[in-house]
Amino acid sequence: MAEFEICVRPQMITTIGLGSCVGVVLYDPSNGICGMLHAMLPHYSAIRNNSNRAKFVDTGLEDMLAALIRQGADKKRLKAKVAGGAQMFDFSSDSDVLSVGLQNTLAVKETLERLRIPIVAEDIGEHYGRTICFDPATGELNIKAVGHSNLVI
Repeated sequence: MAEFEICVRPQMITTIGLGSCVGVVLYDPSNGICGMLHAMLPHYSAIRNNSNRAKFVDTGLEDMLAALIRQGADKKRLKAKVAGGAQMFDFSSDSDVLSVGLQNTLAVKETLERLRIPIVAEDIGEHYGRTICFDPATGELNIKAVGHSNLVI
């Protein structure tokens, strides 16, 4: 949580415990380089005195993109897959604290649009947590959620 990792096929990469957090995979299908970010909050500028940029969607994606390019990924070929951003508690309130999953999802879409990286698949929202595993050899994101059928996107 609040970190990103880079891997190259045939390795796979996974993260657990995506509730309101979002998991974002960026991958270069031509060379099998990928990264996965597990971000907790939408925007770095909203919190003072925080040195962990990977905790936030915007700065986490920027830093992961830079690491992918250093590793040899071509930004023009990168694609994104996104999961998580759930509203884990069903409250009828407009509180920002309660809608962090939606805010994270919107921050992912805004940041990737700004970075010009297309989202090719997503499994977002709802009211349940997820565990995800990405295989850069196939480009498949496997999503597991308790009480739901496994999904591959």
